[in-house]
Amino acid sequence: MIEMSPVLITILMFASLFIGLFLGHPLAFILGGVGVFFGLIGWGPQVLYMFVNRIYNQMDNYLLIAVPLFILMAQFMEKSGAAEDLFNTMRYVFGRLRGGLAVTVVIVSTLFGACTGIIGASIVTMGMVSLPMMLKHNYDKKLSCGVIAAGGSLGILIPPSIMLIVMGQQSQISVGKLFAAAIFPGLILSALYIGYILIKSYFKPELAPAISEEERGSINRKDLAIMIFSKLLPPMFLILGVLGSIFTGIATATEAAGIGSSLAFLLLIVNKKFSWHILKQAAINTTKTTTMVLWVVIGATCFTSVFIGIGGDEVVKGLIVGLGLGKWGTFIVMMLILFVMGMFIDWLGIVFLVFPIFLPIAEQVGFDRLWFVAIMAVMLQDSFLTPPFGYALFYLKGIAPKEVTTGDIYRGAFPFWRLMELGLIICCIFPETITWLPSVLIK
Repeated sequence: MIEMSPVLITILMFASLFIGLFLGHPLAFILGGVGVFFGLIGWGPQVLYMFVNRIYNQMDNYLLIAVPLFILMAQFMEKSGAAEDLFNTMRYVFGRLRGGLAVTVVIVSTLFGACTGIIGASIVTMGMVSLPMMLKHNYDKKLSCGVIAAGGSLGILIPPSIMLIVMGQQSQISVGKLFAAAIFPGLILSALYIGYILIKSYFKPELAPAISEEERGSINRKDLAIMIFSKLLPPMFLILGVLGSIFTGIATATEAAGIGSSLAFLLLIVNKKFSWHILKQAAINTTKTTTMVLWVVIGATCFTSVFIGIGGDEVVKGLIVGLGLGKWGTFIVMMLILFVMGMFIDWLGIVFLVFPIFLPIAEQVGFDRLWFVAIMAVMLQDSFLTPPFGYALFYLKGIAPKEVTTGDIYRGAFPFWRLMELGLIICCIFPETITWLPSVLIK
């Protein structure tokens, strides 16, 4: 065992973490490897027994069962074609507006996000459905990419969200309360995106032209009303089934995840998209994603166990609070740290790394825990759109046509992650946007 000061170990652990990330190694194994290495240095082989106990306690958490169930629900929704049907319907409603197709992307992404809880399914589905359509109608490539990346990322904030489930488990806050707290922030971001699109297309109509008169006239109002009702009803039924069962107290988040996956499977059958191949692929994809999540949980558990054990959390807390910036100055510092971390680490790693440090600081300076966790969820929206490692950008690039470059996607995303920060400011100025709904729905 080697004696080192907590300050030195804190610096070395984070330096090792970022070196591993820049070398391109998976986050789960970097976290776990750094934790095991410094644990062996500090405490010797007996630290392995601590890891086993901590990991078992994480895996024994009943709430985590909701993770694979919500992922399975997302897989069924993606395969059901509901998002494609809804987009093709709503584009007739909003297509007559300048920027109407982009507005449709945001609205459908918002609804689809409330049916999935993970961004991969939302971005890939919306990208494949809407990007060729917008390019066909001479939409600006950058605007089209930004809309899809930002709209698809709403799925990680709007409940039911995998991120909110993990946040609830780590913060010891009711997942139902977190779901309720995130609804208005998600709708605020959606409204900001729509407002930006309409303003941008009003002053520069060549960036997002309306669809042609001929295309608009290809369907009459009666048929359009029937299409809207028939295509909008299934996802709304699913949303009400999941969130309604939680908010009315009929089901816990885990039980609601089971309800949601069952309803999504039913929708798959109703839409005549069911096949044994699709069921097999959904099961395999769910297993892969769940395994990735749980490996990060295991690695982060090892890292944070050692980090907190050597007093690293106290070192960071002392550094932040010691700046003497007051309540809101401390808040800004924490949000800046989240922003920088989001450029290099995915949301799951950030949650496990910063929650043990930031939550005590937030409560010490006078922030409500529920409000602060929800604000962190809003801020972590940035992590999906900020280069160099914005996951939404990579998802979109993977399915974009050849004429869409990585530069187009990066530049298109820039205005939208600035809008995310504007949404965060609105939630700070009006905290009731987060706290009011949980106080009404969850007793």
